[in-house]
Amino acid sequence: MKYQELIQQAEAQIEQHGGDKKMPWIGLMEEFVAVVKKTEKKAKKEKDKSNNPERTIETMFRVTATNSQRLSDQADSKANIMISVNTVLIPALFFLQNLENSAKLAVPIVILLAVNLLTIVFAILATRPQIPKGVFNQKDLDAKKADLLFFGNFYKMSFNEYSEGMFRIMGDRQFLHTTLLLDIYNQGIVLGRKYRMLTFSYNVFMFGLILAVLAFFIVLNPNFLH
Repeated sequence: MKYQELIQQAEAQIEQHGGDKKMPWIGLMEEFVAVVKKTEKKAKKEKDKSNNPERTIETMFRVTATNSQRLSDQADSKANIMISVNTVLIPALFFLQNLENSAKLAVPIVILLAVNLLTIVFAILATRPQIPKGVFNQKDLDAKKADLLFFGNFYKMSFNEYSEGMFRIMGDRQFLHTTLLLDIYNQGIVLGRKYRMLTFSYNVFMFGLILAVLAFFIVLNPNFLH
């Protein structure tokens, strides 16, 4: 017997014997049917919610924004590590220069110093902010290309101009989605630049450190090449 047919028969029994006090099991059946209907209603509501494209779109934007922020924080943290490590190494190099055999170590010290400086420069470039002009115009709004979710595009505008643009975005669903996509795209551009500079920093440090160690080894072991 199918599930729905069983429920229908139970409802028929309740309707037929609902007022009969000699059949106490009718009350239990009523409670059972009520629980089943409540469960079905809740399941249907959850299904409708899961099939709602708007909810899926909101989740997509939220997850993407969270991932972008997490990756940006990781890039900043890695850049700070490179800056800190190489900043500590520079005084150590000047200490080596003051040793008695500093002339002998001049070449590897210069190599390592150049590596440290280049590594720091690229790490700073990875974290250095780039602020746009801070204004948007009516043409950008008409073309639906104004990203008002980023402060760099409106910090020089008046509140009335900014709020007017935001209300226009919020009043147009397609414009709203376009703005969210544009904001995510711009975040991706910034992330790409950050990780590119960070990669340069790591590569310079890694290969430069290898070169400096080889230079130290050759200087301290002059017979190695003979």
